[in-house]
Amino acid sequence: MISWYHSWIAAIRIARRDAWRSKGRSALVLAMIALPIVGVSAVDLTVRSSQLSPEQHVGRVLGAADAKVTDPGMDTPLYQSPDAQSYAPVGGYDKYEPSPGSRGEETADPAPELPAGAESVKDSTAYGKVRTRYGILDSELREIDPASPLVKGLWTLDRGRLPKGSGEVIATNAFLEESGYFVGSTVTPRGSKTSYKIVGAYEIPDALKQPQLLAPPGTLLSALDRDLTGAGSPGVRTQDEYLVKVGGEGFTWNMVKAANAKHLLVESRVVLLDPPADSQVPLFTEQPGDAWQPNSTIGTTELAIVSTVVGLAMLEICLLAGPAFAVGARRSRRQLGLVGANGGDRRHIRAIVLSGGLVIGAAAAVSGTAVGIALTLGLRPLLEETIGTRFGGFEVRPLELLAIGLLAVLTGLLAAIVPAVNASRQTVLASLTGRRGVRRANRVLPVLGLLAIAGGASIALFGSVSEMGSTVVAGGSAIAELGIVALTPTLVGLFGRAGRWLPLSPRLALRDAVRNRGRTAPAVAAVLAAVAGTVAVATYEHSREVQARHNYVADLPFGTGMIETNENSAFREVTSMREILSKELPVAVRADVDRLVVGKPGCSPYSASPDCGRAEVIIPKEQRCPLYTAVSGPSSFTVQQQKELRNDWRCQDGNFGVQVPLVIADEKLLSVLSIEDPGAAAALKDGKAVSFRKQDVRDGKVTVRLIMSKDEEASGNIAPGESPPGKDKVFATYQAPESAKGYGLQLVLPPSAAKKAGIATAPFGSYFTLDGDASSEQRQRLEGALDKSGLDASVNIEKGYEGDDSLVMLVLTVFAGLVTIGAAGIATGLAQADAEGDLKTLAAVGAPPRVRRTLSGFQCGVVAFMGVLLGSAAGILPAVGLRLTERRAKADMIRSGIENGYAAASEVAPYIPIAVPWPTLAGLLIAVPLGAALLAALVTRSSGALARREV
Repeated sequence: MISWYHSWIAAIRIARRDAWRSKGRSALVLAMIALPIVGVSAVDLTVRSSQLSPEQHVGRVLGAADAKVTDPGMDTPLYQSPDAQSYAPVGGYDKYEPSPGSRGEETADPAPELPAGAESVKDSTAYGKVRTRYGILDSELREIDPASPLVKGLWTLDRGRLPKGSGEVIATNAFLEESGYFVGSTVTPRGSKTSYKIVGAYEIPDALKQPQLLAPPGTLLSALDRDLTGAGSPGVRTQDEYLVKVGGEGFTWNMVKAANAKHLLVESRVVLLDPPADSQVPLFTEQPGDAWQPNSTIGTTELAIVSTVVGLAMLEICLLAGPAFAVGARRSRRQLGLVGANGGDRRHIRAIVLSGGLVIGAAAAVSGTAVGIALTLGLRPLLEETIGTRFGGFEVRPLELLAIGLLAVLTGLLAAIVPAVNASRQTVLASLTGRRGVRRANRVLPVLGLLAIAGGASIALFGSVSEMGSTVVAGGSAIAELGIVALTPTLVGLFGRAGRWLPLSPRLALRDAVRNRGRTAPAVAAVLAAVAGTVAVATYEHSREVQARHNYVADLPFGTGMIETNENSAFREVTSMREILSKELPVAVRADVDRLVVGKPGCSPYSASPDCGRAEVIIPKEQRCPLYTAVSGPSSFTVQQQKELRNDWRCQDGNFGVQVPLVIADEKLLSVLSIEDPGAAAALKDGKAVSFRKQDVRDGKVTVRLIMSKDEEASGNIAPGESPPGKDKVFATYQAPESAKGYGLQLVLPPSAAKKAGIATAPFGSYFTLDGDASSEQRQRLEGALDKSGLDASVNIEKGYEGDDSLVMLVLTVFAGLVTIGAAGIATGLAQADAEGDLKTLAAVGAPPRVRRTLSGFQCGVVAFMGVLLGSAAGILPAVGLRLTERRAKADMIRSGIENGYAAASEVAPYIPIAVPWPTLAGLLIAVPLGAALLAALVTRSSGALARREV
C-alpha cells in the first residue's frame, strides 16, 4: 500500500513538472477542459443565487404586512392553496355559475371585510399608455400610500424622493430607460388632462423590467378614468389588493379559510413560511393535490437527454485532449524509457501519463470553478438585469461545485487513458532510441463500430416510424455516431489508398496520417463529432426553413400594405396617421377603411361596458354549419356524419383573420387588393355590399346585427350557433367569386349603404399600394413619425416570405471550423513531434525549406478533410430521422382527424421536406480544411536545425 502511494506521488510530481515545462500544450488542454466547467459552475451559481429563501420571497410579495387580500371576483366561497397561486369555487367549477352582471362595467369594489382591528393599505394597479419622448409606452399604473410602513420591501428607492401629493409620481428604472425620461421630467398618461412630475426612481426586485408609475392614492387612476370616460373611451380597469397587518400570530390558516368563505383570496406570511399539511387544505382534499401543484421533477426522457448531451460533450473533450496527452507522452518517451530502465514496470509508465491527465484535470477544475465564481460575481448586475430579478444573495453550494470539479478531473483522466496504455506498451529499448514498433491494427474495434452503426441507424429509423419519437431517434443517432468514431482508424486507412495520385507533400502527409492512426484517429473523430452535430442541426433547420417558405400564406398581395390603429379610442387621430403615411412612403393608391360603430366610438370590439357594442354578420340559419349549431357540437353526429359535414361548403372556414373583418370602403379597396372583378367594383359603386364568404349571403342579401353589451349580458345563455339579440340591418350584397381573395375581409360596405342604414362609422386604417419599394430609411422615418405623434399604430407591408437562416448557418459553420482547426492543429503538432526525424532527413538530402511548411499544412488539412467528410455523412442521419418523425406525426394527426371527423377529406398530406444545406456543406468540405491547412502552414517554421540521430 505504501509502495503504491509513493509511486503515485512520484508520478504526479513528474507529471506536474512536465506540464510546467510544456506550458503551451498544458494551457491548451486545460482551457479545453476548464471552459465547460466555467459555464456549468457559473450557471449553478446563478441559479442558486436567484432562488430566494421563503423569508426573502415573502418580503418581496408582502412587504412588512402579515397578508395580502384580493377579491378574485368569483362572488362565491373559495378553496385556495397555501401559496394562493391556485384556487377554485367550493364544489368545483362544474357547479359554479357566475352571478348575472359580473361581467358588466367595472365599478369601484367595496373594501373587503377584514379582521377586527386590522391595519390595511390599498394597492391598486391598472395598465395604460403613457406618452414618452419616443411615442407611446404600455406601462403599469399604481396607486399606493408610499409612506405606509406596510409597503417596506415592496420596492427599492434608487434616487430622488417619494411622492407626497397630487401631481407627483415615481417611476421604475425600466420606465425611465424605455421612455427617455429622467427624474424631474413631466409625464402624461394618454387620454389624461393631468401631467405628473417624476420625483424619484425605484426598482421592483422581482420585476426589474416592469415599466411602472407609482402615485399616492386618488391622484392618478381616478383622474385618468374620469378623463377617458369623458372623451367617450373605456375607463381604467383596476385591480385592488389590500396589504393587511393583524398583529399577534399573524394571518393564520384558519383566518385564511374564513376569508375564503367571504370570497377572498389571501397570501399569508405565516402560511407561506409554515404551510399546513395537504390534509388540512380543502382544495387538495376536494381534488387531488397533484392537480394543483406543478410537477417540478425531471422526467426520464429529460434525464436521458441531459445525460446523452453531457456524455457526448465529455467524449468530444476527450477526443480533443487525448492527442495532446499523446504528444506529451511521445516527447517524454526517453524519460519514460529511463523509468523502465531503472526498474519501473508498465503500471508506473501508465501512472505517469495518467497523472498528466489528473494534474491538468485538477488544475482545470480549480481554475474553471474560480473563473466561474469570478464571472458570476463580476457579471451579477448584468445577470440580474437579464433575468429580471435581484438575487437574494450570493449562494455557493460546495458539494455541487465539487461535483462539477470532479467532472473535470474525470474528463482529464479519460482523455489520458489511451495515451497511457500506448506508452506502457513501448519497450524500454524503443523508448530510449526513439524508434516505434509496428503494431497490428485492432480487428475487434471495426466490427464493433459496424455493429454500432447498423444498430444505431436501425434504432433511429425505427424511432422515426414508431410512437417513441425523437428521443429514440436521438439515442440511435448517438449510437451510430459512436460506431463511426470506433470505425475511424479503419476509415483513415482506406483514405491512404488515394495517396498514389497525390504530389509529394500531400502524399507524405496522408502516408504519415495512415501510418500513425493512433494519433490521427482521435483528432479525426473529434472533428467528426463536432461536424456531425453541426450538419445535423444545419440540415434540420434548413429543412424547416424550406417547409416554412412552402407553407407561407401572404396576408396581402405582394407589395401591398396596411396601416391601422391598435386602439379604437384613437379614432380621432386616424386622419393624421393617414397623412403621415402618404408623406413618408411613396404611396401609389390609398384605400381608406372605416368600421361600424355600435355604442361609444372608442369602445373595443368585445368590451363588457354596457355603453359599448359590436357589429356582427349573421349567417342565415339554413347556411350555418351543423357541426357548430348542434346542442352538443360535433359529438352530436356519428363519425361518418362528421366526415361528410367537414366537406360541406357550409363548414369551410378561411385561413385568414384580421382585426376588423367588416369594413366601410369604396371600390379603391378592390384595386389595392388586386381583385379584378368588374361585378364587385360595380356593386360598390351602386351602393351594394361585397361579400367574400358565401355562407353569409342568401338571396343576394346579408344581415348585419348591431349588438349592445348590455343586451348580450341580459340575454343569458345563448344556443350554439346563435348570436346575441340586437338590431338587424339588411344590405343588398354581391357575392364575390371564389377566385377573389378577401385576405381576411368578410364584408365590404360602401359608405352610402352605412349612411342609408343609419349606422355610425369611425376611421381605423388604410390599405395601400406603393410606387416601388419602401426602403429601410423610409420605414424608419414612418415609424419615427408615428411614435412622435403618439399614435399606437401598426404597419404591415407584404414582402413575401422573409425567413432567413443564413445567420444560424454561419454560426454553425464557424463553430465547426474552430473545432476542426483546433483538433487538426493538435494532430499536426503530434505529427511534427513524430516526424521530426523524417523532416531532418528531408533537409539533409536537399529538400527545399518550404517542404517542411507545406508538409505541416497538408498534415493539418488531411485530418480536417477526413473529419469533415465523415462528420458530414454522420450528421445527416439524425436530421433525416427527426424530419421523418415529424412527417409521421403530422400524417397520423391528419389521418386521425379525417377518420374521426375532425378534418375534411380534402386536407392535404403535410409537407415535411428533407433539405440538405449544400452551401454549408460546401463551406465545411472546402473552406474549413483549406483554412486549417493554410493556418498550419503559416505558423510552421520553414526550416529546422540539423541534429544527430539518437542511438
